Amino acid sequence: VDLALAYSDNSPVKKTKLQSTKSSVVDVTNGFETAWAAVEEINGLFSKFSEVLERAAMDAAQVEQLESVLSEALCLESQLKEKKEHLRRSLAIISDKLQG
Repeated sequence: VDLALAYSDNSPVKKTKLQSTKSSVVDVTNGFETAWAAVEEINGLFSKFSEVLERAAMDAAQVEQLESVLSEALCLESQLKEKKEHLRRSLAIISDKLQG
């Protein structure tokens, strides 16, 4: 009977169970490390995406400012053209009076 107990402790089935339990722990640890690495990579990607969005928002604000400045410049150009035309007419009237 002692021989049977000794044989059962060293049986291939028990050794396989012990090895599979150890490999399960290793697999879980490796799986956790892999998942953690993926989470860190995703966090890094989100961080980069956030930076890109911030830059895009800043660019959009700058484009809006430039459009505003351009609109104001076009308005001023139009006013200056009107004043130039008015001045030209006034000078023409003065010139006609001086010649007449």
